[in-house]
Amino acid sequence: MIALTLYGREYCSLCQDMLAQLQSLLKGRDIQLNWVDIDDDDALEDQYGTMIPVLLGDDGEMLCFYHLNVSKLEKWIAGRQA
Repeated sequence: MIALTLYGREYCSLCQDMLAQLQSLLKGRDIQLNWVDIDDDDALEDQYGTMIPVLLGDDGEMLCFYHLNVSKLEKWIAGRQA
């Protein structure tokens, strides 16, 4: 199964926008989306504090930050399913 991780903050509007976009885009697909609130982890806060939201693939590749890059995400997913 393909998995994605979205790092962000609960109160961040960009984060909530990207989360909603991803939920809609991935609906009905066999792709797991994990949400991680960086406020719960000091190391993640240090790493991603000014970049959120950040979307990572399960291979560690950073797929986008700030705004969802649908074309890059779809290309990454296609490569994982091949």
